[in-house]
Amino acid sequence: MDALDRVVKPKTKRAKRFLEKREPKLSENIKNAMLIKGGNANSMVTQVLRDVYALKKPYGVLYKKKNITRPFEDQTSLEFFSKKSDCSLFMFGSHNKKRPNNLVIGRMYDYHVLDMIELGIEKFVSLKDVKNSKCPEGTKPMLIFAGDDFDVTEDYRRLKNLLIDFFRGPTVSNIRLAGLEYVLHFTALNGKIYFRSYKLLLKKSGCRTPRIELEEMGPSLDLVLRRTRLASDDLYKLSMKMPKALKPKKKKNVSHDTFGTTYGRIHMQKQDLSKLQTRKMKGLKKRPAERITEDQGSL
Repeated sequence: MDALDRVVKPKTKRAKRFLEKREPKLSENIKNAMLIKGGNANSMVTQVLRDVYALKKPYGVLYKKKNITRPFEDQTSLEFFSKKSDCSLFMFGSHNKKRPNNLVIGRMYDYHVLDMIELGIEKFVSLKDVKNSKCPEGTKPMLIFAGDDFDVTEDYRRLKNLLIDFFRGPTVSNIRLAGLEYVLHFTALNGKIYFRSYKLLLKKSGCRTPRIELEEMGPSLDLVLRRTRLASDDLYKLSMKMPKALKPKKKKNVSHDTFGTTYGRIHMQKQDLSKLQTRKMKGLKKRPAERITEDQGSL
């Protein structure tokens, strides 16, 4: 039997909607994240996964049961859960004597692991330990990265890209000032990554622009980089390929500078400036003697 003959068509409208939701699109859906705890996850790692899930809601799936798997040795379980829950991002938490308080953060491409980075938790302050007010569910965060390592070192550069992918939320066309409610701040310093979360407070300033204050909201993590498994340059480039239909059409003779100013080049036929109509002024009128000289010269 041919492979095309084995494709089962949906029998109900619900199944049809489900398949349509998962089929390839020009503009992809918002990336969901799955948060999985390993077979030997301790209370700290479990709480970290819960807090990250609280930040990711409603674009996250938290698996409450323990799953005995090792992402760096075998990715089949992660790929199975990715296909089952339609998630392209994952965070896996585990704890053992060799690698205590361990987090693995990664992403999928076509339901296969693209790249993943292992981080160790050295210090953790939970959401519930910080008694300040929290942000509503589904709020899009502002992401700030500080430290030269994020621009210099390849592992840190890929980690920055991965964290942006993980926490950026939905793509929006317009931004409202009151909608900027919380900040996720990542600092790379002396071989460690400091993850902090702040709520944004807009205070009266006496003018139109409000005064900004940051109030720690939680969670707070001090992380250290452990193992990495990065995609090859070719596969990474393929995963970022943009469909032709979404590529902006190049306009001829139009260019932009660094400040966003648009410059255009216009092609015209050569003009005879002697016949150019100028402003009529008394001082520019030709005298009778000049006219006679011009007429004689034309003859």
